[in-house]
Amino acid sequence: MYAHVREAWKHAETSGVKDLLWERMQIWRDEGTVIRVDRPTRIDRARALGYKAKQGVAVARVKVHRGGRRASRYVRGRRTAHMGIRKKTPAKSLQRIAEERASKKFPNMEVLNSYWVGEDGRHRWYEVILVDGHHPSVMRDRQLSWIVEHRGRAERGLTSAGRKGRGMRRRGIGTEKNRPSIRSHANRGK
Repeated sequence: MYAHVREAWKHAETSGVKDLLWERMQIWRDEGTVIRVDRPTRIDRARALGYKAKQGVAVARVKVHRGGRRASRYVRGRRTAHMGIRKKTPAKSLQRIAEERASKKFPNMEVLNSYWVGEDGRHRWYEVILVDGHHPSVMRDRQLSWIVEHRGRAERGLTSAGRKGRGMRRRGIGTEKNRPSIRSHANRGK
């Protein structure tokens, strides 16, 4: 079953997922930024990333504004070319920002992983898998109990999207300044 769902999302144009997504996004636009959902929109992706339908595990859909950040124009008598209000981009991916927002909304839970569920011209939606590390059913689970000792995963960039943004997917030539972190490498000679 999961293989069929995966194929449907992969070929969204022909499988009818695109039309379904278009209808759903009209509802999603009016919802809040972080919404807890009953079940994952993409069950195949959620299961691959560690989701289990049990107590102590939740899914939240997060809406993130696409594009560059919007800096306010400061009040000076200068020409607009040097104002510096355009082309300001965040230092993190939108997926990392979505994970951090979900973590902030549910402070008793840890971010396990996240995946893309849709986007339009203005917003991008991610579903974030959250785990309550102190729930008895999670503590008994062999595959999820490790998360008890890992606090602040999203904020410290320890999720899959966070590790990718920090350059931790690669090793060897070209990654000398990435470990243990870019900031600590900059302070190494001081």
